[in-house]
Amino acid sequence: MVEKVALIGSGNWGSSVAKLIGRNVQKFDHFDTEVKMWVYQEQIDGRNLTDIINEQHENVKYLPGIKLPENVVACPELVETCKDATMLVFVVPHQFVSSVCKQLKGKIPPNCKAISLIKGIEVQEDGFRLITDMIQDALGIRSCMLSGANIATEVAEERFCETTIGYRNRADGELFRDIFHTPQFRVNIIEDVVGVEMCGALKNIIAIGGGLVDGLKLGANTKAAIIRIGLYEMRKFSQMFYKDVKDETFFESCGIADLVTTCAGGRNRRVAEAHVTTGKSFDQLEIEMLNGQKLQGTSTAKDMYNILTKKGLCDEFPLMTTIYRICYEDLPPIRIVEDI
Repeated sequence: MVEKVALIGSGNWGSSVAKLIGRNVQKFDHFDTEVKMWVYQEQIDGRNLTDIINEQHENVKYLPGIKLPENVVACPELVETCKDATMLVFVVPHQFVSSVCKQLKGKIPPNCKAISLIKGIEVQEDGFRLITDMIQDALGIRSCMLSGANIATEVAEERFCETTIGYRNRADGELFRDIFHTPQFRVNIIEDVVGVEMCGALKNIIAIGGGLVDGLKLGANTKAAIIRIGLYEMRKFSQMFYKDVKDETFFESCGIADLVTTCAGGRNRRVAEAHVTTGKSFDQLEIEMLNGQKLQGTSTAKDMYNILTKKGLCDEFPLMTTIYRICYEDLPPIRIVEDI
């Protein structure tokens, strides 16, 4: 059977993995060589972004300077992008997953499977849902999860790194590994979708803490302490809500490696540092610094705080609680070390 891949999303990260996927599907006989990529239509200097991508083979807005394979075809229509696909790669902000799934319901092949590259969760009144569960429930298909220490521009520039794919069905995990793995982008697959996904969501909160430490110029010892406490709280939270999450998952690229990377670089750290040095709000800095992209760390901190509050667990997670209060309650940034 020939598998056909469709990419849902085309931002900085989506365009970076489009380069990987576009090359890899040409290496195997079991993939269709065309990869459609859904692009939210925007105007760039009076032209459609999809037209620019298809003519120049470059996402000039979100990944300038990086050439995409010519077999990656930008498409402005979501259903058209996915209608014949047997493998869906979700890489949109988590706020849009529900609406995307509603549009695709009943319009994809029954043998389709998915993978999420989305580092976030969906919060509901009675708790939260994983993005992979949302995809599986809405579309009736299995979903894997990819997460790791993967700063998009570095992946696009082919600097060596690792990533982790969590699977429930090993054949799915191996198939998705085929479209991502390269000598420079090393993929490890493990049977723990939930653990991989929880790491990807929660580390963004801790990255805000890392940026606050940098803005306060508290040094390497303090940064290391925040990373250690953050990893401890990530594991504790994950295993409190999901008993099957494995300890070893936190030592994969999706765990400690991604946490270190996002506390050293990435948008959450940068904006948190700027919050300290400029005194501006996170909302204002998101507008000024991120070129239309979203700041996941603050929104996830708010989501987690709401869950912890309802469950009476704030005292058990002092770092996550303090980061939320700095982001949303004007708590002085120095409390990042005073309240934990």
